Amino acid sequence: MDKRKRNGFMRFDWSYHFVTLPLALILLIWSAIHLYFVLQDGGELTVSVLLFISSLCLVFAAGRIRKYATKSQDRIVRMEEQFRYYRLTGGTLSTKLSLAQIIALRYAGDDEFPALCQRAVVEQMKPEDILSAVQNWREDSMRV
Repeated sequence: MDKRKRNGFMRFDWSYHFVTLPLALILLIWSAIHLYFVLQDGGELTVSVLLFISSLCLVFAAGRIRKYATKSQDRIVRMEEQFRYYRLTGGTLSTKLSLAQIIALRYAGDDEFPALCQRAVVEQMKPEDILSAVQNWREDSMRV
C-alpha cells in the first residue's frame, strides 16, 4: 500500500477515538434517555438534569480538547516548515502558501522541498496535488 494512502492526514489515537469519545457519547445518549423517562414518569429531575448537563459538557470538552491539540500541531508544523525552508534556502517561505499546502509540503524530502514550495505558489497547487508531486517521501510518524 502506498505510504500516502496509509498515513494520509488523519491518524487515530486509540485512547481518544476508540475509548474516550465513544464512552462520552454513550454517556450523553444514556443520560438523555434517562432524562426522557424521568420526565415521562414525573420523577425527580435534579439528578437526571445534572447528569445530562455533565455528560453534554464532557462531550463538548472532549471535542474542544482535540481541536486545540490539532491546532497546536498545525502551528508547530507551520513553524517547522518555515524553519526548514530557511535552513535550506536562506529565505522565507511564501505567505501565499495556505496551511493545508504547508502541511502537504512537509512530506517532501529536503532535496525537492524548496522547488516544490515555489511550484505550489506559482501553480496554486491543491494539497492533494502537492502530495502527488512528492517523489522523495518523508514520513511524519509523530502527528496524531
